[in-house]
Amino acid sequence: MTTARSRSRTSSSKSATEGKAPRGRFADLDKDKLRGGYYTSPKLAVWLCEWAIQAAEDVVLEPSCGDGAFLEAATDRFRAFGLTATEIGRQLTGVEIIPAEAQSAVERLRPALGKTSEKVVCNSDFFSWWQGSDQPTFDAIIGNPPFIRYQSFPEPHRSIAMEIMGDQGLKPNRLTNIWVPFVVAATASLKPGGRLALVLPAEVLQVTYAAQLRSFLTDHFARIDVVACNELFFDKAEQEVVLLLADGALAKASEANDCRVSLTEAKTVADIMETGPAVLIERSEAKTIRHDSEKWLKYFLDNRQIEFMRALREAATTTSMSTHASIDVGVVTGKNEFFVLSADQVADLGLDGYTTPLVSRSVQLKGSQLGKADWRSLAAAGNRVHLLNISPAQASELNPKLRRYIAEGERKEFHKGYKCSIRKPWYLVPSVWVPDGFAFRQIYDFPRMVLNDSGATSTDTIHRMRSLHAEPERVIANTYTWLTAASAEIEGRSYGGGVLELEPTEAERLLMPAQLNGAMPLADVDQLVRAGRLDDVLEENARIILREHMGLTAAECTLLKGVWTKMRNRRNSRRRGARKVAAEVVT
Repeated sequence: MTTARSRSRTSSSKSATEGKAPRGRFADLDKDKLRGGYYTSPKLAVWLCEWAIQAAEDVVLEPSCGDGAFLEAATDRFRAFGLTATEIGRQLTGVEIIPAEAQSAVERLRPALGKTSEKVVCNSDFFSWWQGSDQPTFDAIIGNPPFIRYQSFPEPHRSIAMEIMGDQGLKPNRLTNIWVPFVVAATASLKPGGRLALVLPAEVLQVTYAAQLRSFLTDHFARIDVVACNELFFDKAEQEVVLLLADGALAKASEANDCRVSLTEAKTVADIMETGPAVLIERSEAKTIRHDSEKWLKYFLDNRQIEFMRALREAATTTSMSTHASIDVGVVTGKNEFFVLSADQVADLGLDGYTTPLVSRSVQLKGSQLGKADWRSLAAAGNRVHLLNISPAQASELNPKLRRYIAEGERKEFHKGYKCSIRKPWYLVPSVWVPDGFAFRQIYDFPRMVLNDSGATSTDTIHRMRSLHAEPERVIANTYTWLTAASAEIEGRSYGGGVLELEPTEAERLLMPAQLNGAMPLADVDQLVRAGRLDDVLEENARIILREHMGLTAAECTLLKGVWTKMRNRRNSRRRGARKVAAEVVT
């Protein structure tokens, strides 16, 4: 642990923006979006405080206290230990950047603490407050830090937060969400043996920018328990969250630390609330972690499944997708409203000769192949499957109709959008090339890949695949296995609505057979997929690819299928749960 580097920024010195209405590009954000504020229910705050505050002598911090739900729960916990209002005021601190929210927290505590409530709550930016305070100071840190994208977090708070991360040995970037430096600063504020009890986005388990934080946490704590739930914790947001319970803060971080990590999953929030934290943790299974190379998303599996997937990753019979193919983003137009057109629009606007065939939505890919007839059917049905693709040569001599269309786009200020504004001229779309195949970026069931015989390209809602050595048809046919499906669930990231998303680098890590010795013919796969019989394809390819060519046993195939279905069903249950909640609201 480290102490504050300097006292140049004190807790009493507010930033120029603190307490004032946001300006510029932050002006259209409501205060919840600006501070990432989706408030924790009182029951959950009580549950977390029950675990975090373990003795009457504990000194406790809530670094982003909002309207005071955690502070109220902590106060009740201390009162149960027999502490007076004055004693609680010495041991409990809450920091809140928004003055009105800080005052709400004070008023919330006033019935129990009287005037002492004003000493508990500090109206300040947490990171400025942190740099002006002695560290480490606390036995327990509780709370629900804000979830704010790097670009949406205003200065000077962002620079201070990133500086703190750097001082703690981490390297933030423009993808770093602001909850990450909250966790880092909180960890550095704990006394040896201290505890974190935080509500965090499930991104901590899976996104690349949180990888160094995962290592940071396992280097700083003796034990970490993550509690996940298939229901969403917040009514106002589809953000999937987890409960992070980190115990036994070390006096000095160590990469050789043998941190015990476990992940416990519950079906409903009620299941968690009705089970005491000690009981829930006692049931958990410790996982052997590889935080340097693995996402924690894998720890939803049991240890047998984890070790099996690790063995497959290292086996000579498997390889990454990148061995056989490259995956790249689709065309980034900067304004699909302008560049992605239907056949009627092309005809009405006189844009014949200026467009390229396109697929713009994954729903347009029905099977495992897209041919020219499929694309013509999409166009005839009115789908927007034409990309305005003006070549540099054509740009030098535009016809009058095209000039009018471009002028109309400029009247609507399309050329001022970021992606368009950095192009000269703005209406020339870069990187328009026709791929060998398409790979779904957002996945509901299976990470489907589609052979491209249509001459079309795709927008960035669909990834583009280029085969490197083998025929594209052979590569794609070999992706229709439980092997590729299971690895997609591990390599991708899932969101509150149950969607699995794969970025190109993640898609290139998907497991494939090292040798493409055979598979069900792709034409047959196409027919079965269109008929809704994907399972028949996977069963047949389990026989051909997994067992005959790769040498897996029937039991190993069953285990592999179980990994895929467990992970898929977990995220899809959240999707169904969200629909159920929506239906109940409507009725």
